[in-house]
Amino acid sequence: MAATPAGRGHRSVFHGWRIVAAFAVTQTVGYGCLYYAFAVLLHPMAADLHTGPAAVTGALTVAILAWAAAAIPVGRWLDRHGGRALMTAGSAAGALLLVAWSRVEALWQLYAVFAALGVAMAMALYDAATAVIVSWFDTDRRPRAILAMIVVAGFASTVFMPLTGLLEHRFGWRATLLVLAAVYAAVAVPLHATVVRAPATRRPGHSPPARVAERAVAVRAARRDGRFWWLAVAFVAHGAAMSVMAVHLVGFLVSRGHPATFAATVAGLLGVLSVTGRLLLTGAARRLSLARAVAAVFTTQAVAAAALPLLAGGRAGAVAGVVAFGVGFGVASLAAPALLADRYGTAAYATIAGTLNTPVTLAKAGAPLAAAGLTAVAGYGGTLLSVGGACGLAAFGILMRSDGAVAGADERDAQR
Repeated sequence: MAATPAGRGHRSVFHGWRIVAAFAVTQTVGYGCLYYAFAVLLHPMAADLHTGPAAVTGALTVAILAWAAAAIPVGRWLDRHGGRALMTAGSAAGALLLVAWSRVEALWQLYAVFAALGVAMAMALYDAATAVIVSWFDTDRRPRAILAMIVVAGFASTVFMPLTGLLEHRFGWRATLLVLAAVYAAVAVPLHATVVRAPATRRPGHSPPARVAERAVAVRAARRDGRFWWLAVAFVAHGAAMSVMAVHLVGFLVSRGHPATFAATVAGLLGVLSVTGRLLLTGAARRLSLARAVAAVFTTQAVAAAALPLLAGGRAGAVAGVVAFGVGFGVASLAAPALLADRYGTAAYATIAGTLNTPVTLAKAGAPLAAAGLTAVAGYGGTLLSVGGACGLAAFGILMRSDGAVAGADERDAQR
């Protein structure tokens, strides 16, 4: 079997793993500085800007919407030019925008900074890193490479939320952002600039002239394939469900009579469980097809969400329900790249993934607000039933896809 879809031999494989190691670091620091810091600094920012937390939270929604809007253009760039220039520019812009964030004096300025920050995150964070990894590894090594990156990056909140809290307590939120900007610039910019590069067959001068036409064929094949849209249904439904639980789980547990500290601690298990779930999925996929393993995880989440209103009255039941649900919390980030690359190849992976990521990101942005409205009408019980239904729909959508390839994969092209 070929070592990679793009290059042969030990040297190519070794550099692919160097890129994975670099991304494990840059994604951990990137999510910690650009994304998770917001939750820690939310209330100090609101007080300093003389507004409420809800108004400040709108800035993060703006960033997520900008991220979604940038997904397809970023994917096209990655397919055509690789990740080095784009990710280096994105991480440099992210550091500069952290500085700009520290200088805002009005809510509209915060929203403007976060609109630009959403684009920078699309350029430098997980979606772009995954596309680069997909281009370097063959079908056998690809899941392990992606897993290695996201297992490490899964601890970004564990490391950076307490660190950000300590910095804010000591120096204030504006100085904290300057420290985070320096850390992110010092780590991400040089690693992206020096380690990231395209595989040999993707570089200008190495790619055959037919590569552009091949990408266009692959994108058209995916968008005309009904099973691609079933995957979109699955991951949109699942992304919405995960977003709702991340935002509303603490409030639900408090509503069932649990102390806020207990509720926050149990909700905090979701981050650790996301890593556990990814490892379990990797093991299960050795015995089942990946689609069936993912569908089984999503079904478990559907049952757990529907059962939580019955279980959460006691502490043991609440923990059991959250654990059962949490094992699938990070599964999509591992499953989606593998399912897309296996079916449509890697020539146009980033563009195809961007087409999928756009509605998924929009669902993540809008679902918590919709859930808040549903909770006001039907209570948390109705919201959790809707989360369970969404997970069930996700399982069904995964099973509706086929394992057969539609577009020519790079592995076959390399063997011609």
